[in-house]
Amino acid sequence: MATTTNPTVPFTYDRKSLDDTTLLKLYRAMLKPRMIEEKMLILLRQGKVSKWFAGIGQEAISVGVTSAMQAEEYILPMHRNLGVFTTREIPLYRLFTQWQGKASGFTKGRDRSFHFGTQEYKIVGMISHLGPQLGVADGIALAHKLRNEKAVTAVFTGEGGTSEGDFHEALNVASVWQLPVLFCIENNGYGLSTPTSEQYNCEHLADRAKGYGMESHIIDGNNILEVYTKISEITESMRNNARPVLIEFKTFRMRGHEEASGTKYVPQELMDEWGAKDPVTNFQQFLMDENILTEELNVQYSEEILAEINEGLDAAYAEDAIVPNLETEMEDVYAPFRFRESEPSTTTEELRLIDAISQGLRQSMEKYDDLIIMGQDVAEYGGVFKITDGFVAQFGRDRVRNTPICESAIVETAMGLAINGKKAMMEMQFSDFATSGFNPIVNYLAKSHYRWSQPAAVVIRMPCGAGVAAGPFHSQTNEAWFTHTPGLKVVYPAFPADAKGLLATAIEDPNPVLFFEHKALYRSIRQEVPTNYYTIPLGKAALLREGNQVSIITYGAGVHWALELLETASHIDADVLDLRTLQPLDKEAIYASVRKTGKVLLLTEDSSFGSVMSDISAMVVEDCFEHLDAPVRRVTSLDTPIPFDAELEKQYLSKSRLLETLEELLAY
Repeated sequence: MATTTNPTVPFTYDRKSLDDTTLLKLYRAMLKPRMIEEKMLILLRQGKVSKWFAGIGQEAISVGVTSAMQAEEYILPMHRNLGVFTTREIPLYRLFTQWQGKASGFTKGRDRSFHFGTQEYKIVGMISHLGPQLGVADGIALAHKLRNEKAVTAVFTGEGGTSEGDFHEALNVASVWQLPVLFCIENNGYGLSTPTSEQYNCEHLADRAKGYGMESHIIDGNNILEVYTKISEITESMRNNARPVLIEFKTFRMRGHEEASGTKYVPQELMDEWGAKDPVTNFQQFLMDENILTEELNVQYSEEILAEINEGLDAAYAEDAIVPNLETEMEDVYAPFRFRESEPSTTTEELRLIDAISQGLRQSMEKYDDLIIMGQDVAEYGGVFKITDGFVAQFGRDRVRNTPICESAIVETAMGLAINGKKAMMEMQFSDFATSGFNPIVNYLAKSHYRWSQPAAVVIRMPCGAGVAAGPFHSQTNEAWFTHTPGLKVVYPAFPADAKGLLATAIEDPNPVLFFEHKALYRSIRQEVPTNYYTIPLGKAALLREGNQVSIITYGAGVHWALELLETASHIDADVLDLRTLQPLDKEAIYASVRKTGKVLLLTEDSSFGSVMSDISAMVVEDCFEHLDAPVRRVTSLDTPIPFDAELEKQYLSKSRLLETLEELLAY
């Protein structure tokens, strides 16, 4: 049908070939979140919900985009996208219990609002750090593309969120890899109280797409027919010609950032202007003017929705409040993992640490067709340490992927791959560079299963450590940053055979694993290594040497420092316990050694304050105090950045203080 212009509404509604049934369906789909929000504002004033981010005035975007998507395609919404959830027909009582912190909510009371996802409805909610979901959408889309599935992934952000570095990184990755991601910017005028003039200095955010070689469109976000018809055309084109597209929806936020914020900072004339463009009331008037919607039908819709709201609220209110269960809380931090032992073969070959890691990774790639490797220079170049040398020839560039220099987006992409059924292994070129991807590691990967039962089958390889004269930015051993974060596992092998078996297990584990590899050991440590694919359980320390005078507990390079010292100091009778895994930690092995010897030396390459050994020291004192014959001693590196000069580095490292401290402890 032709374009319809009606003087009673401020929009030009072009129904194109849409039939009356579709028009009414779109209207009802917008009316539902509007009525829910109006009810939520009442409940907020009554103190029955704790917080609310209103999307009133923006329903056309959520409903239009979701209606244009296919049911099996993922959508990653924001706070003000209630219409995504209702259009996907999530039962209202589930939403209400989520907002009330009940057990039937998607996060079991562990988070609020829309900070959740659901595989059943193919929705992945954001975290408060808004940027990471953009890169997660890249990973979801990449999984679709690798399976040759004609599917689009839609992800939302606000105009304020486009100021974050994650926005740039995610768009760049999507463009370089031609991923079918629909990036939806809801340009609603204000980031909390900050107007767009203070957020960016360009007329249209859509213009940024040019810098990424990406297609973009500007759409009136308050015109449901424009949103639905244009997004339907664009997504259908993207399914047949995979590529990212940036959409800027022009709209306005009629309520505060959240209700407590208010809108006093917004000029009244601006509120009036956008109030006249209300997407729900205007479309309602258009449908009535066109004799498509009647008063009777409108009342029927309202009564049906109200009944559904009340029924959902009654069910939510009737559900008992959560009774804390300590066991459940602790169990849900990590996804369940049943270790499957694969026995090492009796056939061995002498390998360096670096070769064992490479061989183990290659065998995991052969075993798991869904395992994807990503990182800077990991393809033809083989990585800066050559661990993936030759992998492209065997597995192809789809599975061994060079990435732009954007650690944050690649961690997020790995998470997206995991959400969409893949395993991901990212090589952090140096563990020091994890700072550039720190947010998604500690706030997204680590908390995903605890929040909404979504495993994160991601391994991040972390070349680390000093002793190679690489200076302050390539020599850190920063494992303590991550052992402090519940939800992450941390592995730190010292020997080739351990590294190979532990890496295989880390890849099998559905939880995020930080796999530390000491650079100074890469080519200096050799060992006979089983040639087959085998696994070693996480959380099991290795007692390398037995003695009765003292327990030397360590990991990584410290293991070799301790063994080297004991070879020359034959008068020292010591246990040497290689932790191998720092999270989970083998507490029983530690306590067994301490109870036997009565003296404990904790050796780490890390600086003293806040190191892993600080916590182990506290554990030993708390749980084994009566068995101690001397104070627990820590041998750590200096509390300074790591220097470049060889002599300064030698002074910095804890190795230089090991013998002196050990002798003092024995003499106590």
